[in-house]
Amino acid sequence: MFVERQTYRRRRLRDAARVLPALGVLLWAVPLLWSIEGDQTVASSALMYLFGVWAILVVAAALIASRLGREAEITDKAAQGGDR
Repeated sequence: MFVERQTYRRRRLRDAARVLPALGVLLWAVPLLWSIEGDQTVASSALMYLFGVWAILVVAAALIASRLGREAEITDKAAQGGDR
């Protein structure tokens, strides 16, 4: 089954936007596993890790949102051009 390239990309971007919060929760849970080894985890390293994950998630969400916005503009322009 052939799907138009722009439609396929738009769907994958929407899928990425839906998966991003779940990925964030999983990545934020990683420091909970660090203390299983028996050693004490330094709080500063855990906080730096959480801040880094948060920053990466913010950048990823911004990129996905900007690309979805561009795709919507392209789709709107194509729809307006097709109506005439």
